[in-house]
Amino acid sequence: MDVSLALWGLTIAGLCALIAVDFLVGGRKPHDVSLKEAGLWTAVWVALAGLFGLGLLVFGGGRPAGEFFAGFVTEKALSVDNLFVFVLIMAKFAVPRVLQQRVLLVGVLIALVLRAVFIAAGAALIASFSWVFYLFGAFLVWTAWKLLREARADRTPADGKPAHGKPATGEKAEFEENRLLKAIERRIPTTDRFHGTALFVIEGGKRLVTPMLIVMLAIGMTDVLFALDSIPAIFGLTQDPYIVFTANAFALMGLRQLYFLLGGLLDRLVHLSYGLSVILGFIGVKLVLHAMHESGAHVPEISVPVSLGVIGAVLAVTTATSLIASGRRTEAEAARDEAAEVGEPEPESEPQPEPETAARV
Repeated sequence: MDVSLALWGLTIAGLCALIAVDFLVGGRKPHDVSLKEAGLWTAVWVALAGLFGLGLLVFGGGRPAGEFFAGFVTEKALSVDNLFVFVLIMAKFAVPRVLQQRVLLVGVLIALVLRAVFIAAGAALIASFSWVFYLFGAFLVWTAWKLLREARADRTPADGKPAHGKPATGEKAEFEENRLLKAIERRIPTTDRFHGTALFVIEGGKRLVTPMLIVMLAIGMTDVLFALDSIPAIFGLTQDPYIVFTANAFALMGLRQLYFLLGGLLDRLVHLSYGLSVILGFIGVKLVLHAMHESGAHVPEISVPVSLGVIGAVLAVTTATSLIASGRRTEAEAARDEAAEVGEPEPESEPQPEPETAARV
């Protein structure tokens, strides 16, 4: 798809305008986000992504539109996996619930800017070296295998319940800061408590950084770590930087509302990592086949409609099996709790026969 600089500028300006409207309408005043508000804004961002895809269909044709929808769905699914870690970050820094919306808004913006750098670098590599497809494909297959192993190994010994592949949000869960974040905290004076949405405060004549800025950086940099697999994944669906960027933008900008919408439902997606591992492995194989085709080998290539169908089917099956499994687990736990509250009487011991008296000599 031939995209002019003017279209790039118009697209970025349009995204900035949408972000500004989102902030002014729903994010300017810190507040506790309700399920109704989160659901409404999630639907708005999905609808905007759908309209953008339809625009690509009208002006660019079926292939760019199909690549965008496949990329958007994939990035959305992979970004949902990020929410597990976002929950840990919020707990680690004890972010008040009324401030979490602002943290996510700025953190996601930081992530989007950093992802744009990754996308530009990936596009430059692909344009210069066709063998990069082999590297990306092998990396995705390895990531899929690693994710599958972690999902199978990450079980609670006491009850054997499968986890979702990310750290649980229970008492043992802990977010580990990376070296860059630790270096920032060591070298920059910070306060020990939040001051509303302020990023800097003056205390004792010194300018100090509040935890608000640190947690925003944590959200942004953590998302970039996840982009190490999501960016190669979407390049496996399309090599058009414009589609890669816009699919990432629409997927990320609805992530803030999705965080509040899913809430406690995250723990119910017990099979999510299995589905994501299948998707990453599938795209990895697709990349390798594409690289072999570009090298002149007569191998079949996986079309965009097939890719979109496989990704959608895997996510649908994974979501359904997750809800069924978590529902059965909840019923079992409720039955155990009810039995514990009632208190089942211990079975009475049967009377033991008296020992026979030994014969006297």
